[in-house]
Amino acid sequence: MIMTNSQKPIGLYLHIPFCKGKCPYCDFYSVAPQKGVTDSYVAALCKKIDEENRVYDTVYFGGGTPSLLGADNVALILSHIRRTPDCEVTLECNPSDTGGINSVFDFEKAAKGGVNRISLGLQSADNSERKSLGRRGGCDDVKRAIARAKAAGIENVSLDLMLGIPNQTKESLLNSVEFCKNSGATHVSAYILKIEEGTFFHKKRESLALPDDDETSELYLAAVNALEEAGFIQYEISNFAKSGFESRHNLKYWHCEEYLGIGAAAHSFADGKRFYYERNIDGFINGKPPVDDGEGGDEEEYIMLALRLSEGLIFKNFENRYGKKVPDCILKKADFLQKHNLVAVDGKRIALTKQGFLLSNAVICELLANYG
Repeated sequence: MIMTNSQKPIGLYLHIPFCKGKCPYCDFYSVAPQKGVTDSYVAALCKKIDEENRVYDTVYFGGGTPSLLGADNVALILSHIRRTPDCEVTLECNPSDTGGINSVFDFEKAAKGGVNRISLGLQSADNSERKSLGRRGGCDDVKRAIARAKAAGIENVSLDLMLGIPNQTKESLLNSVEFCKNSGATHVSAYILKIEEGTFFHKKRESLALPDDDETSELYLAAVNALEEAGFIQYEISNFAKSGFESRHNLKYWHCEEYLGIGAAAHSFADGKRFYYERNIDGFINGKPPVDDGEGGDEEEYIMLALRLSEGLIFKNFENRYGKKVPDCILKKADFLQKHNLVAVDGKRIALTKQGFLLSNAVICELLANYG
């Protein structure tokens, strides 16, 4: 449902909490799909979208494994969404479900429904590493999924890449980057593995053959340099894109712009408020309202998110948004951190360096210490 409207468009995130199996590192909310439950969940999503009656300029199907819904359900959901003509519509896909030899996912139907960007879980181009991460299928599935998407007219393809995983070497990581380069992908999200509580990896963390902090830092910097050499420009701590293919939806998060999240475990920042749905499918299907999570978009939050971007905290944007200059306490700390090559400062912005990105949490905390 593509249309224009005087209402300012925002982003829409749809959480699809269905997975055939739980990866050992994953802490996102997901359950095994069941026919009746899946249909009821899709109906609840459509109902809530209709009730909101907003206009969106980005739509992101995240999960879970959104491609498990099938192209018919994806197209059905999109038919309820009022979108701008240039709306970016991203669908996360599992390569084994969309690129497997016997896969029946219909990319043409998804594209006709409005999907114009896909995100595929590569994680690694080394099949033994993929197996250790609990990924189904191999790299050939990734290649087929990309080919099928492009044949359907979906040219914008993002690949997920993981760093610091068990038994990973610099050589295997660079081979994965080379795979991304040759795959036809336009975007790469390269995340350092974080062992989250409640995951299988957390339970067996003492026995995992993980690189230490120094080795992980070397892997990160190697990935950054190799991706940029391959034409993927870093625009956020973990995200790289060919020119013009940055994720418009994710940029909303980092620019502290408003978006609506619908579905179990989905979070929102809309109308100046943050709120979220509980991690409960039945609750969402039965119409349980989201939980209030307080105000959003304050100065501190804006600065924190802006510093995740390669462009950094742009002074003019801060001044336009809050009606005042960036406080001197931030500028003084930035001058100190610049001497240690952790940030770059000029008359227009503060931006973290590649070394600063490695220590981003500590650097940002230092900049914001005692703020306000």
